[in-house]
Amino acid sequence: MKTYQHLFFDLDHTLWDYDRNVQESLSELFLHYKLEESGLLSPQHFIDSFYAVNFQLWTAYDKGEMHKDELRTTRFPRIFAHAGVHDAVIPEEFEGDFMHRTSSKPHLFPHTIEILDYLKPKYKLYVITNGFDESQARKMNSSGLSDYFELVVTSETTGHKKPDPRIFQYALEQAGASKENSLMIGDNPISDMQGAHGAGIDQVFFNPLGKAIELRPTYTISHLRELEDIL
Repeated sequence: MKTYQHLFFDLDHTLWDYDRNVQESLSELFLHYKLEESGLLSPQHFIDSFYAVNFQLWTAYDKGEMHKDELRTTRFPRIFAHAGVHDAVIPEEFEGDFMHRTSSKPHLFPHTIEILDYLKPKYKLYVITNGFDESQARKMNSSGLSDYFELVVTSETTGHKKPDPRIFQYALEQAGASKENSLMIGDNPISDMQGAHGAGIDQVFFNPLGKAIELRPTYTISHLRELEDIL
């Protein structure tokens, strides 16, 4: 089996449980701001509308069609409109409250800490993420991940988003690693798997939901402890 020295992890949906943390925050916001009085039917109605709109916005952001500030200022007006609430008065602090609550949540995927404890003495560990600097740093601090990683590379810092090979090249250079002794672990077939493949880096596809993927990754796992069979 190939020997690796440098392991690069995606953060959201791979280590940090994005869905659980976001849904918990949205449920809290629904109650805190009494959103049923605005016409939202239930917390689940709010969550469903969030996912429908947020995915579209992040797709546009990843393609370079939208800037960070535009994403943040238009997100919840579009979510309320999607939910059928077109005349809601959204508090000015709503987006910031959502960002702070969510990024402060600690929930990780099962076996995250166990596998990092296993890997940390043997490998150099890093994060490559398309998230924003401030929120990603808070997520890592809140969930106890920060001490495991020597470097966090964000799209905001580099100006390049996965799957652009330049973000991977930047990470390799900053880590003093080569593509031959590096491995990328992530959940996204395009940004993580195709991105790493395009940069010449072997890949581990974290695929707990059994998603279809065009590219055949170097390895595929359904839970994080399976990394012990590879590394």
